[in-house]
Amino acid sequence: TPLRDENLLVPGRDAARIRAMYTHPDFTRRGIGRLILSLGEEAARAEGFLSVELGGTVAGIALYKACGYHVIEETLAPPVNGLRIPIIRMGKSLV
Repeated sequence: TPLRDENLLVPGRDAARIRAMYTHPDFTRRGIGRLILSLGEEAARAEGFLSVELGGTVAGIALYKACGYHVIEETLAPPVNGLRIPIIRMGKSLV
């Protein structure tokens, strides 16, 4: 993804990041998103991360809030074909 920082994160200092999580529309509301989040959080916790962040689209906000995430900031993704999509940066403590 353009503008993505590919530097390694430091557990205990940086927040772990959940990236590019999508569920096909035919399989929503079946617990798949919650499962993916919980597995990512468990893996981050096992590596020593104290928090986790993600960039959610409007469609995922209800799920992320239900899983304990809070809004950090709202922004727009870089334009693709002239279209800019709202992205909501969200975070959660793992401690």
